[in-house]
Amino acid sequence: MTVTQPDVSVIIGAYEAMPYLIECLSSVEAQTIDPMRVEVIAVDDGSTDGTGEYLEEFAERAPMHVLVIRQENSGGPSGPRNVGLGKATGRYVFFLDADDRLGPEALERMVGMADRAGTDVVLGKVEGVNRSAPKSMWGRTVERTDVFSSNIKFTLSAQKLFRRALLDRHGMRFEESLFTGEDALFTMEAYLRADGVSVVADHTCYYLVGRDDGKHVTKSGSYTLRFDSARALMELIAELVPAGGRRDQLMMRPFLVTLLPQFGPKYLTDSEEVRRHKFELAKPLMDTYWTEGVAQRLKVHERLRLHLVAEQRPELLPDVVKFVKAKKQAAALLERKGRRVYLVYPHFRDRAAGVPDAVYLAEPREARAFPGYREGGLDTFMRRAVRKARRVLTSREVRHAA
Repeated sequence: MTVTQPDVSVIIGAYEAMPYLIECLSSVEAQTIDPMRVEVIAVDDGSTDGTGEYLEEFAERAPMHVLVIRQENSGGPSGPRNVGLGKATGRYVFFLDADDRLGPEALERMVGMADRAGTDVVLGKVEGVNRSAPKSMWGRTVERTDVFSSNIKFTLSAQKLFRRALLDRHGMRFEESLFTGEDALFTMEAYLRADGVSVVADHTCYYLVGRDDGKHVTKSGSYTLRFDSARALMELIAELVPAGGRRDQLMMRPFLVTLLPQFGPKYLTDSEEVRRHKFELAKPLMDTYWTEGVAQRLKVHERLRLHLVAEQRPELLPDVVKFVKAKKQAAALLERKGRRVYLVYPHFRDRAAGVPDAVYLAEPREARAFPGYREGGLDTFMRRAVRKARRVLTSREVRHAA
């Protein structure tokens, strides 16, 4: 008898997952894909609330093959996922958190997309239930794209369909030394190494569920773990992408999503010791990875805060953070006949502060919101200057000919 390779291995890491696990497994059982094309590998990470027992009950009655592994608590989601990966036999793997659930037809649609497009990673549309979910990448279904041509860098959670051959070829596993951001590291590497990425945006494939009890598989941890996460992702991007615009485009993500919040409203309530420590932790990252190309891709208030961190100016930062927290609209100062828009955040043109004007200069996408801005003004100015010079030269030539 020949055993057919399953199309997809659904890997579930579960810790203290009751009662959310009930709906999670129901969503797996309700999938329209042929049960013979699916295997479920569920790893109970030392639960004490009946999670392991419920998984074993499900394995006995489920229409697809289910392997249940029970182990001592590992302290985070990476360990169980790696155990599951080691047992997976499917052509693809999908990581399903025990708190969450699959949308109807999710596996059938994602596997179908991967097979049709020949891509290595498939993103299925995510919706939040009692919590927020990423939105910017679901504008349209795309059969083939990459991390440079889309907004997928802003969804680095592990709840994607991955071609297992890609993971095996590069020995990819979740970094167990990280207790936050391990998803981002794994998924970014997959994006960068993949032969194409697909986006299923016209059908909800995944429901991201916010738990009422506040417990999640991922531990939030202290602020120091956030810096560990940012450093790991920056190092990966620098290793796989040469310096230049494409690297800057990706570096935006750890600076904006991981590092900048450490210098947001919470910073105002931090003790002086914590503030000092945050600047110390940020310094090697800013020294190594903060570039003009990254800065230009940010909004003015984001760029200003990170500039002050890069320049080690903690005495100037609280005024900026207070201004941003108050959700005030910075006044716009238009110069060069509307070709330049400066946003007047704290310390603008304050001689004592000495922050360069360029830090406050709005890029076109931000400047467009202000009446009087003349987009492409500098190019237009140069073209007009060239035309004027040509007219002068032509006039002189005519006079000389006469």
